[in-house]
Amino acid sequence: MSETVTLTIDGKDISGIKGETIVQAAKRAGIYIPTLCDFDGVTSPGTCRVCTVKVDGRAAAACKTRVAEGAVVECDTPELNELRKMLIEMLFVEGNHFCPACEKSGNCDLQALAYRFAMMAPRFDYEFPDREIEARPKKLMIDRNRCVLCQRCVQSILTENDEPLFTVSNRGNKAIIEIDVKKADGIDDELAQKAMDICPVGAIIRKRKGFSEPIGTRKYDKTVIGSDIQG
Repeated sequence: MSETVTLTIDGKDISGIKGETIVQAAKRAGIYIPTLCDFDGVTSPGTCRVCTVKVDGRAAAACKTRVAEGAVVECDTPELNELRKMLIEMLFVEGNHFCPACEKSGNCDLQALAYRFAMMAPRFDYEFPDREIEARPKKLMIDRNRCVLCQRCVQSILTENDEPLFTVSNRGNKAIIEIDVKKADGIDDELAQKAMDICPVGAIIRKRKGFSEPIGTRKYDKTVIGSDIQG
């Protein structure tokens, strides 16, 4: 039998299973903690830090921090929400995110978070990077100018031989997502669509599939991000 612990999130007592993360425990309890790199079924690399909370007064990534008996977690506070807003702004200016022209608009987690945290004009200067676009695969393309290096694709998109289709090359601010073109040319439409869907932004696009959903029917046209978690 799994060992349970009791912790508090924003004054609400919840039960956690020993070994799981705060994000996982919060989700089961109907408490929304925003994140970009965390995704069900994958090991979160903890890269985006949008899930930052305070645990017993100290800042921590909720997707990497395990639940502990008696832990007091702060999540929905003005200070933390302003921090998340700042992180979202940094992601916007670090890449090229022109939402009206993006195939993922309306289905993009980053765009939805910007709306949720009322981002207007970013407080930082735009970097306007010019990163190479990978368009050689038959069914997919990668616009690295939109990539936030969440690594969801690296963690979850595997070929029929359980080999990764995507990898990370280089380090630091030179890091980019690579795709094995030979393997990519052998994937079916279902895996190509999964790759596009798993990306929280518009970095991975399935060819000949863009703008297939009219405005009003897209994921975040209907409900704000996190509505599927909140009770």
